[in-house]
Amino acid sequence: MSDIVERYNISKQHFWLHGPRTGPSVEYDAVAGMYNVHGYQEVQDILADPTTFSSDTIRLTPKGLLPEGEEFSLKGFITQIDPPEHGKLRKLVSSAFTRKVVADLEPRIAELTHELLDAADGRDRLELVTDLAYPLPVIVIAELLGVPSSDRALFRKWADGLFQRDTKISFSEPAENRAAEMEATMRPWREMTRYLAEHAAERRKRPRADLLTKLVQAEVDGERLPDDHVINFAMLLLLAGHITTTMLLGNTVVCLDAFPEQQDRVRADRSTVPAVIEESLRLFTPFAAVARSTTREVELAGVTIPADKIVMLWFGSANRDPRQFPDPDVFDPGRDPNPHLAFGRGIHFCLGAPLARLEGRVALNILLDRIGTFRTDPDDPVVFMPTPTMTGVSRLPLLR
Repeated sequence: MSDIVERYNISKQHFWLHGPRTGPSVEYDAVAGMYNVHGYQEVQDILADPTTFSSDTIRLTPKGLLPEGEEFSLKGFITQIDPPEHGKLRKLVSSAFTRKVVADLEPRIAELTHELLDAADGRDRLELVTDLAYPLPVIVIAELLGVPSSDRALFRKWADGLFQRDTKISFSEPAENRAAEMEATMRPWREMTRYLAEHAAERRKRPRADLLTKLVQAEVDGERLPDDHVINFAMLLLLAGHITTTMLLGNTVVCLDAFPEQQDRVRADRSTVPAVIEESLRLFTPFAAVARSTTREVELAGVTIPADKIVMLWFGSANRDPRQFPDPDVFDPGRDPNPHLAFGRGIHFCLGAPLARLEGRVALNILLDRIGTFRTDPDDPVVFMPTPTMTGVSRLPLLR
């Protein structure tokens, strides 16, 4: 990977892209105050045991590292919820992502892809993120949710404000050191909360055939979802529903630029497009890490982890574990099987994975039809997102 790291100027914070690890599968980071898990099997074991490794990490976040008061609530954020509540909430939106519902979106995804590429015609280069990889999935998820896709500039501003940060994760740093960062995060949070609250209130008065209406009308155990649950659920769907595909599509094109022989192969045999996408997900895992909290003392790979500790699961490292993936730094779409963890595993497996895969497949095929060889411009370099736990490009100019 050394050539790729140098070519795309990949930050050292994205350590999983800098070649094979030599350290243990599980290790304690005293500076950050948490345990890091890098091994494939160890990550799988954690994901299979939500009783021991809870998704509720907020309970362990030191006081002062999160805002206080009514303006901030994570109630309804399904990624922070354990069974049995998790299953009840997940069921509410699972019907929006069934195989048939997703498959029926294919013509719309193709139409949007052509429209976005038509708008970029006549230029000497295509900036893949701004011209296609960002607007395509955000329009699709906005239409599903029922908010105006014309507001996508707002969504991008909020997503950038929440995710485009190069701050390392730490559960031990004094709160006063994070005050400015917290305020910078809260601005887009407050704006997005107000925006979605207004749309939710409108749906209560005038229901429509969209996902937001389904959320405001939904009942759990005979009771309607509270307002903050609806807003946070909608926020998560809107953000996660487009960010993953934006990174997936950009990362796949980067892989084909970095490995031109594989680009030639997929152009010659389009049946390999799904495999190209899966290998891109493994090699450049979009959400490269998620957190869990221990509910009891547990031993993992010979390391004893006490109760009430944060455990960071590094999907990016696990997807490059040589015990599971031979030659893990090689981009090999012929890898079979390819049981990567890019969409997680178990009860929190990504709800939108079928949609992200479909959007990636449709868009990549159309890009291969309409654009010659994917070539980045050395004078206008690719820019990777600075976020330590995410792998994706924020800028990807392609020469025509």
